[in-house]
Amino acid sequence: MDKMRMETPNITSENIENIGALFPNCITETKDKDGNLKKAINFDILQQMLSEDIVEGDEAYEFTWVGKKAAIVEANKPIRKTLRPCPEESVDWDTTENLYIEGDNLEVLKLLQESYLGKIKMIYIDPPYNTGNDFVYADDFRVSSELWDEESGAIDENGIRLFRNTDSNGRFHSDWCSMMYSRLILARNLLSDEGVIFISIDDNELNALRKICDEVFGVDNFRNTILTRRRIKSLNSQFAENGLFSMNVGFEYILVYSKTKSFLMKALQMKKQATSEKGRWDVFWSNADRPTMRYELLGFTPTTGQWRNSKEKADIAVANYEKYLSEYSEKMTIEEYYKKTGIKEFIRRIPNGIGKNGGVQHWVAPSDTLLRTSNWTDIEVSQIGKEIEVPFDNPKSKQLLMELVKLSEFSPTDIVLDFFSGSATTAHAVMQLNAEDNGSRKFIMVQIPEETEENSEAHKLGYKNICEIGQERIRRAGAKIKEENPLTTQDLDVGFRVFKLDDSNMNDVYYTAGDYTQDLLTMLESNVKPDRTDLDLLFGCLLEWGLPLSMPYKSEKIEGCTVHTYNDGDLIACFDENVPETVIREIAKKKPLRAVFRDSSFSDSPAKINVEELFKYISPDTRVKVI
Repeated sequence: MDKMRMETPNITSENIENIGALFPNCITETKDKDGNLKKAINFDILQQMLSEDIVEGDEAYEFTWVGKKAAIVEANKPIRKTLRPCPEESVDWDTTENLYIEGDNLEVLKLLQESYLGKIKMIYIDPPYNTGNDFVYADDFRVSSELWDEESGAIDENGIRLFRNTDSNGRFHSDWCSMMYSRLILARNLLSDEGVIFISIDDNELNALRKICDEVFGVDNFRNTILTRRRIKSLNSQFAENGLFSMNVGFEYILVYSKTKSFLMKALQMKKQATSEKGRWDVFWSNADRPTMRYELLGFTPTTGQWRNSKEKADIAVANYEKYLSEYSEKMTIEEYYKKTGIKEFIRRIPNGIGKNGGVQHWVAPSDTLLRTSNWTDIEVSQIGKEIEVPFDNPKSKQLLMELVKLSEFSPTDIVLDFFSGSATTAHAVMQLNAEDNGSRKFIMVQIPEETEENSEAHKLGYKNICEIGQERIRRAGAKIKEENPLTTQDLDVGFRVFKLDDSNMNDVYYTAGDYTQDLLTMLESNVKPDRTDLDLLFGCLLEWGLPLSMPYKSEKIEGCTVHTYNDGDLIACFDENVPETVIREIAKKKPLRAVFRDSSFSDSPAKINVEELFKYISPDTRVKVI
């Protein structure tokens, strides 16, 4: 049993833990007076996390690059943007709870911070691999965005911020690291405490990404590196044009990080499975072939190879492991448990490939076919019918994504986010898995509308950008899933609400006295841009108030005024001019949690004060705001 400390708590240590929970990238190590390692705070990084401006100082501490501090500033910098709803491009707009968002994912992640803070169970992303020929988001972290756009030509006529990150660019790795760092900082905020992120990557930036994720999510929250076969290459095919031997291993990697260090153990405990394929319980695995050593362990009996230890020793180890799960997993890591208890018979989830001195950890799933990511159009398209054929280069495996969702979930109603959506394989996988197990998981896809190449098959078929491809795939895949399972998918959600990133709904009113002209004064009679609809304003308010974008709503006329009720009273909005007091009273009688109006909904300041008094009298718990 645990010993009493017989001393007061170490407040400094507790403060370090609290800061680490908020800012894992600020945790480092130092030595105490006896030379033992202990946790400490990197105050340079903490200062930068709490500053809107770049903090002066050399960027040479631990893993760093030119622009790292500026990437933190970029992640924390507020933006005047909004998400504009597009019902005409959506599927089942009124009933679906899935989202498809077009726009730069850095800005979209910022807009989702309030509405989805701590609500995402799983994130999967397949970012650009930085091979020397891939497009990278044109975030500039040293000069103003306007100057960068002007000098680099990064923004095209459609406002797309992309540039090709070739190795001739002096900031080749810095560009890529900054791009990923700022986005992962924001992504971590969205994960629930039981959440997990999977990131596909190849050899070029695997080590850099691992270091970035160790900072952002905390080194204790690294869970595994899943090894996936991309394609098998002959030796001859591995000679580059310049005659150099590439030694391409034919594999890609998926880094796995959780929001909290107890995620993996909870997942195993709830699933009640060992899934002891070769490498997953490496402590007991041997490559020798003795059939007598193929006993059942944690629900798995090997058909090839054998367990290394006797059945008696294995049973003791499993019992020790189960005791850890039930009594200690919330208090300490499994390594701490074995060390403190002195247990010699133990089992630990040590993936294939890890050595005594550490190194890259790999889990190779049992099915090689499952992990192939190439030839999607040849394999998976043919399986689900010709009408689903949507062209896309190098899409991910739907089956692989389904397996990742299974690994990560606790509840079938969880939200899955992919902010490098591409061809929307993640959305397809979520819908397919829901159809198979009667789940109701939701997806949020985010993709910048990158234009298709003119000579590409997609462009020839009329797809102008990647978003059009992804959306069409979801439409066709959803229709095909329901067609093949008509009796069990009647209530299956295969729709999605489309939103597009745009400038703020509100006019910029920050002008000096000398800037005002008659035309400008006329425009400012309304603080709302003339091309914005009630629906634009409604969903803009949801982002401002931190409400999800997927809930049902209705619009009705009350004495000629349009009144919008969102999710049964989470918010009621009326954006008409000069709203009568009688309409205000009717809205207040509905007792919404929140109510919002336009500033011009009231004729003068006394009228606005009167509205506040009405709500205090009729519905005192309602929070009232104006735009």
